[in-house]
Amino acid sequence: MNYSILWADDEIDLLTPYIIFLENKGYQVTAVNSGADALDLVNKQKFDVLFLDENMPGMTGLEVLIAIKQIRPNLPVIMITKSEEEELMEDAIGSKIADYLIKPLNPNQLLLSVKRIFDKKRLEDEKTNLSYQQEFRELSMRYQDDLNASEWAEIYKKLTYWELEIDQTENKSMSDVLISQKSEANVHFSKFIENSYESWLQKPNSDTPILSHLMMRKYVFPRLQDKSPLFFILVDNLRYDQWKTLEVFIQDYFQVEDEKTYFSILPTTTAYARNAIFAGMMPMEIQKNYPDKWVFDLGDSEDEEGYNQHEEFYLNEQLKRLKIDGKASYHKIIHQYQGKQLVDNFNKLLTNQLNVVVYNFVDMLSHARTDMAMIKELAPDESAYRSLTASWFQHSPLFDFLKRIAEKKGRVIITTDHGMIRVQNPIKIIGDRSTNTNLRYKQGKNLNWDASNKMMVCRKPEQLFLPKPNVSTSYVFSKEDYMFAYPNNYNQYVNHYRNTFQHGGISLEECIIPVTYLTGK
Repeated sequence: MNYSILWADDEIDLLTPYIIFLENKGYQVTAVNSGADALDLVNKQKFDVLFLDENMPGMTGLEVLIAIKQIRPNLPVIMITKSEEEELMEDAIGSKIADYLIKPLNPNQLLLSVKRIFDKKRLEDEKTNLSYQQEFRELSMRYQDDLNASEWAEIYKKLTYWELEIDQTENKSMSDVLISQKSEANVHFSKFIENSYESWLQKPNSDTPILSHLMMRKYVFPRLQDKSPLFFILVDNLRYDQWKTLEVFIQDYFQVEDEKTYFSILPTTTAYARNAIFAGMMPMEIQKNYPDKWVFDLGDSEDEEGYNQHEEFYLNEQLKRLKIDGKASYHKIIHQYQGKQLVDNFNKLLTNQLNVVVYNFVDMLSHARTDMAMIKELAPDESAYRSLTASWFQHSPLFDFLKRIAEKKGRVIITTDHGMIRVQNPIKIIGDRSTNTNLRYKQGKNLNWDASNKMMVCRKPEQLFLPKPNVSTSYVFSKEDYMFAYPNNYNQYVNHYRNTFQHGGISLEECIIPVTYLTGK
């Protein structure tokens, strides 16, 4: 491509060798000797970059820069100056220049600066695609190994890294390859969970990952020994890739001290996984110890939050059981005004040893995406869904809350209860009226299904520490990107829910959960 450069310098005649050098490299250079002439030309024709001398008679370089940004805000400007004054550099950078060069100039220095603007994206894309291709075979071969939980977590992190990197490339040429590789990974991971999950619960050993019911005991309560208050923020339904997207904004205010993962229990839903987190118990133990508090996910209810009305009670009971003293607070944020109230009352929280905040927005967003045509249009795939989550976060009271914590050099743990996966393929299932409505797992008395190789069957719930409302209750969990659908109105049902984000089953995205410890900068 033949890029055009406008160069404004009051000593432009002395720069002829540099202009010839750039022209020999294929660039078209237009030279002027004043800021006024540069402004006049920018108004009349299109340029791809502007070289701007800072110290010119009449309008200074900074004055020209401000005027040009008002006319062509996206025109890259490379400021050239003899001065190394820090204040001048800060003014230029604050005016959003693309680069800053100091005389005497070097031809290769100029060329590098131009390439950084014109070819940066192409070179980065080529490097990303090449690097992923080199790692593709290694990752695929690893699936064939006998991996443990921590090794699967590392594979998922690598796949997420490449997903985010490829998502930044212009034509996303490797995207389909990555999607296929993630799908293959989920096939092997689902088999791994099916073969390992019961033994993790019945005969835990050194390879057993931290599960939901042990997460606070392992990652939260040991941090309470520090004198400063600890903020534990659980953003529900937040996948690892979404966390890495939010981390970009958070790292300006916090230092990431420790990032780990844990595994969500099955089913990977709010009712089971989050209750287990706050109670420090598996669901069967919660139901046994607090029968008046446990609510089964049954029938035609779509209100997941109705199953999590007692989290504060469970949290306080766990603190008592573990003999952890100190003031603790619990806040559940469902509506925007509740988040703003929390920010307004921030100083009151500083007297507590532990402040727990549950943010429900991401879960509501995923359900809204299922039922609202507009949200479906806004988030047709993982990339758009991450973008939607990031947009919410940037303008949310949660971000304001985190900024307040950072101002106090506070400590934060951010995590979630489970992830979610975009479902594609249906499994026919038949159940009675008491069968729960979740698309990724079912519990019931008389369940019948097809495609049993795409699901994990549990006929004895007590072996997975799951409660059962009836003696003959079974649980089934869909694997990979499958969802359960009833034969009645089958095609309509499948078309409505295909390509929506769901949770409750077995996949890398649902099971492997980030938990990150941050300290304010």
